[in-house]
Amino acid sequence: MRTDGYAVLDPQGVAEWLGMPDLSALNALKEDWDQLPPDEYLKDGGKYRQRRHACFQIDADADGETVVQVPHRAHWQPVEYNALHGGMQRWFAPMEACTVAAPAWQHLLGRLAAIAGELRGQRRWFVEAHQFRIDTAAGIGRPTPEGAHRDGVDLVAVMLVGRHGIKGGETRVFEAEGRRGERFTMTEPWTLMLLDDARVIHESTPIQPLGADSNGYRDTLVVTCRGEAFQGDDAVN
Repeated sequence: MRTDGYAVLDPQGVAEWLGMPDLSALNALKEDWDQLPPDEYLKDGGKYRQRRHACFQIDADADGETVVQVPHRAHWQPVEYNALHGGMQRWFAPMEACTVAAPAWQHLLGRLAAIAGELRGQRRWFVEAHQFRIDTAAGIGRPTPEGAHRDGVDLVAVMLVGRHGIKGGETRVFEAEGRRGERFTMTEPWTLMLLDDARVIHESTPIQPLGADSNGYRDTLVVTCRGEAFQGDDAVN
């Protein structure tokens, strides 16, 4: 992270980082992705994205990180960071209460906030979590319809939950102030990519069905950590 502005952990690395002997506790959350409602805000007219959203405040103390869910709120980004969907309040369906209360979920968020603290110094973190399913029912699905972008936060975490019956979905990470970039495809469930959002931009390429079956999909979890306030508080309040 300090050298390149991003890091990628394979599932074994994630298990070690979380202090879990295996990832069964995370696997127990997977069925959530089969129940995601449609994203009704896609401006490209697509129907390929399903989504849930939740927000948290996380504080560090002597016993670790304290994770508190805040009342459900809109997701907002400025057009400078999201030219396609910026400048609008998007009210996505909330994450399931049982998921938010799961110890594995609380632990994951706490560990991500700890990494943000290592990057920027300890502070209160304003955290947004997004559960995504991108499908190929219409022939193509776009994980990042806005293109290569930054999110306007301090830390971005992208975790692959699973992929089925697809090709594509290549991850691309580029220096925000340079020419160097990397391209790779996350294929194993619970692979984790961490991004220093000030230093890099990122995108994922479209997905298509692997064969004649159009029921392919790519499931991800995206978590962002931002100091000071939730993005958009000054703009929408």
